[in-house]
Amino acid sequence: MSGIELGATGKLKRRSVVRALLQDRDGLLAIGGLGAPAWDITAAGDVPENLPLWGGMGGAAMMGLGLALAQPTRKVAVITGDGEMLMGIGSLATIAVQKPRNLSIIVLDNEHYGETGMQETHTRHGVDLVTMARGAGIADARLVRTAEEVIALRAAVHAGTGPIFAQVKIDEASEPLVLPPREASILQARMREAIMGKAAHLQ
Repeated sequence: MSGIELGATGKLKRRSVVRALLQDRDGLLAIGGLGAPAWDITAAGDVPENLPLWGGMGGAAMMGLGLALAQPTRKVAVITGDGEMLMGIGSLATIAVQKPRNLSIIVLDNEHYGETGMQETHTRHGVDLVTMARGAGIADARLVRTAEEVIALRAAVHAGTGPIFAQVKIDEASEPLVLPPREASILQARMREAIMGKAAHLQ
């Protein structure tokens, strides 16, 4: 797999990471956390299997857990940011207890709140999300810094060997906005229809 790029800081570029994770997704369901991750999953392809969040900061991981439990035959990837994950950090304990093999939580960590002025998040000051995830009980919690590690993460996500937690260190540069539909009812309905259509096809 090629095309995983580095930014000016030498860290991974966010869009190329997301593109690699969602490439040839084979029905993978993706939730994009509030802000840039929602634009990132849309830039990788605005498809019905995406649920980009326009609100509810801190809720992406728990929404992913609910979806993974409701659809145990479908793989679910939550792609969110460090600020959003810090707000919902308690969700990792519940995910660890439930142990959904089909769920991956992927945190794009640029160490900033990109939507509100690039204020530094706690990860900029040493807060270790991987250690927190392991402490909660998620055995496969990994730090991702290189293209090779992105490729290995993608393989694990698509293999359904979760729960998986990944903190991906990314360049802090912003990317052009690629906005999904804003209406939540449309986003929810099209994902539901995609899930139901796939389920009917498998029967």
